[in-house]
Amino acid sequence: MTITFVKEQKDIIVAQGANLREKALQNGVDIYTLKGKLMNCGGYGQCGTCIVEITAGMENLSPKTDFENRVLRKKPDNFRLACQTLVNGPVSVNTKPKG
Repeated sequence: MTITFVKEQKDIIVAQGANLREKALQNGVDIYTLKGKLMNCGGYGQCGTCIVEITAGMENLSPKTDFENRVLRKKPDNFRLACQTLVNGPVSVNTKPKG
């Protein structure tokens, strides 16, 4: 299956259940704003700085965690924390969304 990073025009082939944050970083896709670069927790789901926008394939992702529901409560429904998101099918992602 494929993760498409829209802004970067990059397609990454991943195995089912791949962690979105890990695959982005392994493939040189920058998901963090400056604040996130300085403050990120390393993928442990504690800081909320790895926000991405899912533009297609939301149904192919793991359910939102309780932490995501709290951190993203004022954000659009298609925003996810990359570190908490497991990919189970094709998905398209916008990094560093405004919103």
